[in-house]
Amino acid sequence: MSWFDTHCHLQTFLQKQELEQVLQRAEDAGVEKMVTVGTSKEDWTDYGDIAQRYPEKIYFSAGLHPGYVDENWTEQISGLKKCWDRTSAPVALGEIGLDYFRLPKDEKKAEKIIFWQKEAFRAQLHLAKELAAPIIIHSRCAFDDCVSEIDQSGVDWERVVFHCFSEGINEISQLIERGGRASFTGIITFPKNDTLLEAVKYQGVENLMIETDCPYLSPVPYRGKRNEPAHLPVIGKFADSLLSQKIQRKCWENSISFYEV
Repeated sequence: MSWFDTHCHLQTFLQKQELEQVLQRAEDAGVEKMVTVGTSKEDWTDYGDIAQRYPEKIYFSAGLHPGYVDENWTEQISGLKKCWDRTSAPVALGEIGLDYFRLPKDEKKAEKIIFWQKEAFRAQLHLAKELAAPIIIHSRCAFDDCVSEIDQSGVDWERVVFHCFSEGINEISQLIERGGRASFTGIITFPKNDTLLEAVKYQGVENLMIETDCPYLSPVPYRGKRNEPAHLPVIGKFADSLLSQKIQRKCWENSISFYEV
């Protein structure tokens, strides 16, 4: 049984001409499949090409990350639907959502950005519903608004994953009661993280998915260093201990089922 990195960003390795070495280390670590997640039109083509070059190993998603949303967001997503015309089409739409973490201190500027983010989020949720595509959600300091927008969109919650989940039981229970799920990163290995660990245990293994979100968020003992898919088993083994059971097979099955690959 192998590991499936359900959320990574390979563009950094591609740009530094290190992709082959990174993929070899992943293979050596038992990571057989991964989804490289799009954040803007600047990476959709690259990721589609990578997925085509490594069929059955690398898949990709396409979407406009809220951090890249501005007044030109409509132009930025104008070509998004065309990604699904590729031979190697995206396996999901994302990552999309809301991010209020780095809003400007100026209240009027912040309001504008929130407005644009919500409009872009709604448009992409509508497209995901049209395409019947799984949806990867980015939610930072915006959980309630994200849930509200998804509720109003009418998309199937069973096709929704909140990636890099960092909330608590109250929030994850809202996802579960709607049919959604959370995916967890190396953050679960960080110290003084009881609220998040309780959320992992609350969801349990039934719908569990794990991810590196590389090149960010390296798990302990690699914290502070660049992350990569080869570190996924570290996260998995930590979850084994936390949940008092082996999670590898179920995570693999959940990931295959969610992305339909």
